[in-house]
Amino acid sequence: MDKKTIVIGVIGADAHAVGNKIIDLTLTNSGFNVVNLGVMVSQEEFIDAAVETNADAILVSSLYGHGEIDCMGLRQKCDEAGLKEIPLFVGGNLVVGKQNFDDVKQRFLSMGFDFVYPPSTPIEETIIDLKKTLGID
Repeated sequence: MDKKTIVIGVIGADAHAVGNKIIDLTLTNSGFNVVNLGVMVSQEEFIDAAVETNADAILVSSLYGHGEIDCMGLRQKCDEAGLKEIPLFVGGNLVVGKQNFDDVKQRFLSMGFDFVYPPSTPIEETIIDLKKTLGID
């Protein structure tokens, strides 16, 4: 079976690198082909990498609280680039301040994300969802 390709990165002006490295290592050790764009990644860079690598999913991280702004319009841009079916995952500290996570999750789901994770979600939880979504046993 071919390895599934996952594009990962930290969106926007966010320079939090440690979590990104942990996600990369854990996904790689779980059998995924990881395309790690690093930190301070634009929506266009996520999309270009997904198109170039024929990626199976995009996993967006944000830790500095501006993820909601940085992620707006990503689903539409993916659709326009021919990535209509690509699953979008997002997690981290996605908004500024203490907000009810159910409300935050609803906003991201309505923006077209398939999975939304609160701060401090173990990457192993995301891997379970990735495997289900991509049909990996």
